[in-house]
Amino acid sequence: MPNYFIAGSDCGVGKTFVTCALLKDLRARGLNAIAYKPVACGERSEARNIREAVEQPTLSLELINPVYLRTQAEPVMAAELERTSIELATLVTGYDKLAAQHDIVLVEGCGGWETPLAPGLTMADVAEAIGMPVIIVINNREGAASLAKLTLQAIKDRGLECKGIVLNHIGEEWSTASVTNARVISELTGLPILAELIHGQDYIDSEEVLG
Repeated sequence: MPNYFIAGSDCGVGKTFVTCALLKDLRARGLNAIAYKPVACGERSEARNIREAVEQPTLSLELINPVYLRTQAEPVMAAELERTSIELATLVTGYDKLAAQHDIVLVEGCGGWETPLAPGLTMADVAEAIGMPVIIVINNREGAASLAKLTLQAIKDRGLECKGIVLNHIGEEWSTASVTNARVISELTGLPILAELIHGQDYIDSEEVLG
């Protein structure tokens, strides 16, 4: 099974939620799986959630999340305000360390696909440098189809494979858009809907999503 890059069509779409659900199922199947959050801003809850999902309370947060910036802003500005810089080599090296120790590594992006990390460097550059297939997580709401199409095209422009889409229904209420998005997005992008999570669902079948 290859490693995967978990990309978001935008911020707040539930990338960490989906990643942790996949981790729990993978480990329940006896696989030594881990997730990697290269960059985080504002808080470190994503890394803590990953550590909790793999049930390793002593696992170093720095290993899961090598670049943590306290400022809640785009990483490029957070780094500037904190007088530091984000280097591509650091992020790739962090991935290599985890990949050498685990059967499967899920790399979770920061924000959307092209989130700026440093001048001339975005999250997409990290995905391209690591070179793994991509899964897109999208909030199942109105406008999701357009975001899916745009994100897929950006992934293709990087020469990367997109395996499919996970629709994550964040809100409690359903609309006509959220009920019909799966069909519209699949027809628009030509990608399979790997999973469609309802609000509060914390289980996901890793075999169906990852193969």
